[in-house]
Amino acid sequence: MPVCGMEVTLADLFWFSAEQWAVIGPFMPQSQPGAHRKDDRLVISGIVHVLRSDCRWRDCPAEYGPATTVYNRFDR
Repeated sequence: MPVCGMEVTLADLFWFSAEQWAVIGPFMPQSQPGAHRKDDRLVISGIVHVLRSDCRWRDCPAEYGPATTVYNRFDR
């Protein structure tokens, strides 16, 4: 899958470890009205991936969920 002009493998993707997510996870909203939220761990990992790789939001790998969801969560 091309991202930022390069092929990206699963090893190139950023994922929070269980220990890191144990620190961050409690700060995520728990029960909000509205549409079902995408998995916070995936989306936040996608945000970090885009910021670290300096790629465009629309080029965010699909493993993190829809690029619009990743960007909108970042924007909020």
